Amino acid sequence: MPTPIECDICVIGAGSAGLSVAAAAAQFGEKVVLIEKGIMGGDCLNHGCVPSKALIAAARHAHDMGSGVTFGIAAATPQVDYAAVMAHVHSVIAAIAPIDSQERFEGLGVTVIRAAARFTSASEVEAGGQTIRARRFVIATGSTPAAPPIGGLAEAGYLTNETLFDNRQLPGHLVIIGGGPIGLEMAQAHRRLGSKVTVLEALTPLAKDDPELAAVVLERLAGEGVEIIAGARVDRVARAGEGVTVDITHDGAQRSIEGTHLLVAVGRHPTVDGLGLEAAGIAHDRQGITVDKAMRTSNRKVYAIGDVAGGLQFTHVAGYHAGLVIRNALFRLPVTNRPEIMPWVTFTDPELAHAGLSEADARRRHGNVRVLKASFAESDRAQAERATDGLIKVITDRRGRILGAGIVGASAGELIQPWSLAVSQELNIRAMADSVVAYPTLAEISRKVAVSYYADYPAKPWVRRLIGWLQWLG
Repeated sequence: MPTPIECDICVIGAGSAGLSVAAAAAQFGEKVVLIEKGIMGGDCLNHGCVPSKALIAAARHAHDMGSGVTFGIAAATPQVDYAAVMAHVHSVIAAIAPIDSQERFEGLGVTVIRAAARFTSASEVEAGGQTIRARRFVIATGSTPAAPPIGGLAEAGYLTNETLFDNRQLPGHLVIIGGGPIGLEMAQAHRRLGSKVTVLEALTPLAKDDPELAAVVLERLAGEGVEIIAGARVDRVARAGEGVTVDITHDGAQRSIEGTHLLVAVGRHPTVDGLGLEAAGIAHDRQGITVDKAMRTSNRKVYAIGDVAGGLQFTHVAGYHAGLVIRNALFRLPVTNRPEIMPWVTFTDPELAHAGLSEADARRRHGNVRVLKASFAESDRAQAERATDGLIKVITDRRGRILGAGIVGASAGELIQPWSLAVSQELNIRAMADSVVAYPTLAEISRKVAVSYYADYPAKPWVRRLIGWLQWLG
């Protein structure tokens, strides 16, 4: 048997969360072992954030060619080469891949083992015939696409985010099961590239988002020709020649939808199979590995971060978890996971972004809250860009502390950032109202909504009395 490898930190999983821990720990001089059975970079680089946004960017260019009439630009029909679009997607992946590569991490001094990892005891892991002993372990194995229990689905075959970007044929009719962010992002992108698209959602599309803001996105998608069927129960899927037939029940009636391609986007499951968690005394359930506020598992030597720990499944959340582990494991600093401050963005057009509590959650937790709103139509820059379909919504407590914000509109993912800071730092709305914003920018809408907090002050009797008293003083 090979001599066991002794290290300070053993990281299982080379996705966003694991790579962040491994890089930081190595740079602080820790001896690090990184284990990955699949592709370096994990889901975000290879199957998720990066390829999907590259595809969305290509689709936006195609859409822009036909949407310039209001600017005095004659519409043109784009000639879409779907195989070339996917080549663009993979070239973007290739451009970023060196940052996540085995060679880079070995250059940082990390020992990289490309094999499946399995706990053999509370303090040992086996991978590729090697035994690894570490002072601390970090499980960052991510998640995998969920497959709903639909009759005939496995036999008919379907795409997920892990296989979609390997397809080189533009779908004639893309049927998508799942009306969440992934499903709707891909629906709009493919519609803009020339596919007919039908989205089947069992409940409410974008159900986790503020319904008032989500409605703006859904209206835009419908206007672009994406068929969204809410409250649709998928009964069965079957092959139909080169395509698929999807049988659904909607509003009490049965209906069959024929498509050329089927994409399943109904959520993800934490990747825990084969890890030997029982041997290490690590508690877990269907939602993922159980962790405390410092991301520690029931085995105090082991942390779990990112998707595998349940909760919000975003790359920036994985990076945030990694920072908590570094501070706690290396420096013994007390840390607390605060999922309530996490921002998230759906990259449709218009974009949909949130930070902190929604209006509904804020009312449940705080009761008496104030809701401030401003339309993108109030922004001079939005008018110039013909991007007036949008809304910003900010929730404060009765003293003005910012509890949450939601934005739907152009560049919402960028505009949410100062609100994310405000939520995490528990700032008062005064901080945003007092800020100076360059003109003309879309960011002015944030200051405008903040200033609206004081809109009724001129009519308040005490304000009038104060002004009068100050005038009396000269």
